[in-house]
Amino acid sequence: MSKNNDGAPDIIKSRLGKVGGQAVLEGVMMKSVEDVCLAVRKDDGSIEKKKSKFISLRKKYKIFNLPLIRGVVNFIEMLSLSMGTLTDSAEMLGLEEEEEENCSKFEKWLSDKLGDKIMPIIMAISSVLGVLLSVGLFILIPTAVTKGLSFLSGGELNWALRSAVEGVLKIAIFVAYIALVSLMPDIKRTFEYHGAEHKSVACYEKGLDLTPENAACCTRFHPRCGTSFIFVMLLLSILIGMFIRIDALWLRSLVKLLLLPLSVGIGFEFIMYAGRHDNTVTRALSAPGLWMQRLTTKEPDESQLEIAIAALKGAIPSEFGDSDESDNSPDEELIETDKEKYENDPE
Repeated sequence: MSKNNDGAPDIIKSRLGKVGGQAVLEGVMMKSVEDVCLAVRKDDGSIEKKKSKFISLRKKYKIFNLPLIRGVVNFIEMLSLSMGTLTDSAEMLGLEEEEEENCSKFEKWLSDKLGDKIMPIIMAISSVLGVLLSVGLFILIPTAVTKGLSFLSGGELNWALRSAVEGVLKIAIFVAYIALVSLMPDIKRTFEYHGAEHKSVACYEKGLDLTPENAACCTRFHPRCGTSFIFVMLLLSILIGMFIRIDALWLRSLVKLLLLPLSVGIGFEFIMYAGRHDNTVTRALSAPGLWMQRLTTKEPDESQLEIAIAALKGAIPSEFGDSDESDNSPDEELIETDKEKYENDPE
């Protein structure tokens, strides 16, 4: 196996950063360049896959691929792709049909009036509410609490200390939120698929054969994870906050919100660099985000690893082909395993 100047096998270097993914409802989505593959485990134990193309604006227009700008573009595109993928996974599992059967008269009226438009509208409203919640939790509350501490102390905190306090509060809120939601059975299972996604990507990037057994031996922590990205953004907000020397609560919060794209852009550049370079500096700076992944990823079982591998292979047809025959047939052993699991754990 040939090696490059860094001493790493060429096959490993060529695979670093090539594919990434996301855990969804009872499945995993993987994306590589323009190819996207979503794989979910059906009730009968079979794997259903949905493939699509996603061409980034960064590829269509050079200006969107400039440093910092590409991070913001990627963030918006991945948010859109993520929401669409979650909707697709619900449809593939038949959850929307179950919701329609149990919905109220008002919900049925909305469905009759809006038809196919109702889901995009619901997703749009959910996105707006999610953004407002994030702004409230990570900008308004820390800023207001720090302002209150300044008042109680009888004098203004210096800007460096003020930014540090705000940053610590943001991190505390983030950790507490993740810790609480991880206690929910459905979220815990999604975090298991998140672990399966990471393990399969690590297996692929190591140049190993993509099997559940090999993936199980790989790490579930990855420097390019969205958890690490959020944590990097929180740390960057501390540094950027030191330069925002504005006392008024509303104006300071507004300036922070306006500077959010800068944090996103810098955070993206670091995450991409860390994902392709393994050295003392990147390991040290990536450590906090990797620690957080102990909360957002859980150890997956073999059936979940099989789903992640199916999605990964489907997202790289140039290497693994387009055949789905082996993935779409129910595996009797896995069906029995799932039945036993659900009987013993009704949650």
